[in-house]
Amino acid sequence: MPEPMRAAVRHRYGPPEVLEIRAIDRPDCGPDQVLVRVHATTVNRTDCAVLMAKPFIMRPMTGWIHPKRATTGTDFAGEVVAVGAEVDEFEIGDRVWGFHDEGLSSHAEYLVAGRRENVAKMPAGVSFVDAAASLEAAHYAANFVKRLQVHQGDRVLVNGASGAIGSAVVQLLKNKGVIVTAVCGTANIPRVETLNPDEIIDYEREDFRQTSTRFHAVLDAVGKSSFGRCRHLLLPRGVYISSELGWGCQNPLLALMTPCLRGKVVRFPLPTNIAASMQQMGALLTEGKFAPLIDRQYPLEEIRDAFGYVLTGEKCGNVMLTFDAN
Repeated sequence: MPEPMRAAVRHRYGPPEVLEIRAIDRPDCGPDQVLVRVHATTVNRTDCAVLMAKPFIMRPMTGWIHPKRATTGTDFAGEVVAVGAEVDEFEIGDRVWGFHDEGLSSHAEYLVAGRRENVAKMPAGVSFVDAAASLEAAHYAANFVKRLQVHQGDRVLVNGASGAIGSAVVQLLKNKGVIVTAVCGTANIPRVETLNPDEIIDYEREDFRQTSTRFHAVLDAVGKSSFGRCRHLLLPRGVYISSELGWGCQNPLLALMTPCLRGKVVRFPLPTNIAASMQQMGALLTEGKFAPLIDRQYPLEEIRDAFGYVLTGEKCGNVMLTFDAN
């Protein structure tokens, strides 16, 4: 008989209340897959989009009418407990991590994953929690920083520096020698200070758009501003990037239009090459040059609360689900 496991399950799109913790059959390991016991995973903005199928453009990936995957979750860190007959790069007992933005069903005690899901051995000496917190948001951050094309000594403003993406962006930029101005709320200033930005603007006391400094790039990691509102902050050939589509999907449209004007431009990078991002983050974790910002940790039974907290937009860094992680 199949062994049972606990998992977060839903069969329709909706708010966190559609999720239930159920005992379901542990998945079988295919010939080209590994079976992983999950120790830590995140509840992130991608998970929220998959949960509710918002924006609507998520549905070609997640299912037009009903979710393709009953169990949520896009990233994980855990331990290999079984390997398929065709798998030779992993062994039972290996500590592994992985991410796939279309879903991995990782909000469960066990999952199966293959080469398509970007599974790799974890960097040595890194905890399951820190590894899982260095995947989804860090992947987007790495792609955004790559598209900024900034260099040592350039100035960049990061709006939403206390979020999972924003905090990763700040660290990646500092590793490149960039001069970073971080924007966050009053309560999160102590946490953002640990990221060593060159300047912090408290948006609750000061409108960052009123600063006299001009930047090579402005990166809005929370999607709460716009190119129009930030354009005056950019140097003549400055770059604006947002993590969101923007009102009326303006950011992808402006990304097509502004390069033709040969001045200040909008870029809207579609995150690609997860394997490369994992390799980059693994090296930074090993070298002690990256430390994911972690806000709260929840047990699986409180996953509704975890999703609800992420949806408030008030989290500082990553929100974790843990299963006896260490």
